[in-house]
Amino acid sequence: MKSVTLRVPATSANCGPGFDTLGVACTYYNEVTYEITEERGFKLEVEGEGAEYLKPHGRNLAFQSFFRVWNAVHENERIGLKIKMLNRIPMSRGMGSSSAAIVAGLYAANCLCDNHFTKDELLNMATEIEGHPDNVAPALYGGFTISFMQGETAHTLKFMPAKPLKFIAVVPDRKLATSLARAALPKEVPHKDAVFNSSHACLLVGALLSGEYDYIGEGLEDKLHQPYRAHLIPGLYEVFEAAKKAGAYNGIISGAGSTIMAYAPIDADHEAIAKAMLAALEAKGETGVYHILDLDTEGVKVIE
Repeated sequence: MKSVTLRVPATSANCGPGFDTLGVACTYYNEVTYEITEERGFKLEVEGEGAEYLKPHGRNLAFQSFFRVWNAVHENERIGLKIKMLNRIPMSRGMGSSSAAIVAGLYAANCLCDNHFTKDELLNMATEIEGHPDNVAPALYGGFTISFMQGETAHTLKFMPAKPLKFIAVVPDRKLATSLARAALPKEVPHKDAVFNSSHACLLVGALLSGEYDYIGEGLEDKLHQPYRAHLIPGLYEVFEAAKKAGAYNGIISGAGSTIMAYAPIDADHEAIAKAMLAALEAKGETGVYHILDLDTEGVKVIE
C-alpha cells in the first residue's frame, strides 16, 4: 500500500464529572488521505477547518504522528509524504481536533506498515504526543471510553450504553485554547468536591450501562473543572438551563471548551433543544452553530 484514506471521529472528553478520564466519540468526522510519494518532502492540502494556517512541517501533528510510527518500523527511512485533509471538526473548541490529527497520523502509518503495532500500542503513542488519553482513546476505539494511566502506560476500557441517546453540540464562534482552560484550574480542590465528582462519574457510567437514563442529568454534574472555566464561556449556565428546559438530560463543557454539549433522550425534540441552547448563547452576545450527533461506535476507520 502506498496510500490510505481514513475517517476519524470528533470526541468529547470529561463528559461532565470524568475529568481527564471519560471520553466519547461522536458522528462528526475528519477525512484524511496519506500518500507516500516518490518526491521527497511534505505536501499538505487542507479543505475546511485550518485551511488558512495549517502548514506542511514536522511540528504539524498529522505529520509528527505519522512519522512516530513510520520511523519506528523503517528506522528513519526517508520518504515523501502527501496529506489531503477534509477537516470538519472545529479547532480549539473542545471536540478533539488535535486528537483526530494524532490518531489519523498514527493509524495511517500503521496501515502502511502492515499493521505493525496493536491499537493498544497506538494508544500509548497517541498519549505520549497528546499528554493524556481521554480524547485519543475514543478517537481510536469509538463508543464511550474510561481511560487511566498505570505508571507511564495508558489503558482504556471501551463500553457501549444500554440504549441510544443524542448529543447536541453548540459550537461558539469564539475559540478557547486548551492552555487557557487548563490555566483556569486550581492546583488543589476541596475533598468534598473530589468525592462529589467520584460519585457522579460512577453514577453517570452506571446510568449509561444499566439504561437507567433518569440518572444521566445528575450524573453529568461536575465540580472539578466546569465552575473554574465558566467565566471563559459566556452564558454557560444559561445554555445548560435552556437545554434542560427544552428536554435534554443536562449540558456540559465538551473537553476544555468552548463547545457546550447536551445529552438528550433519543425521542426528544433535538432541533428544539439545539435552537434553545443557541438562543441562550446569543443572548449573551455570542454566535455559533449547532450539530445534532449520535454515538460513533467504531473510532478511526479506513474508508478507502
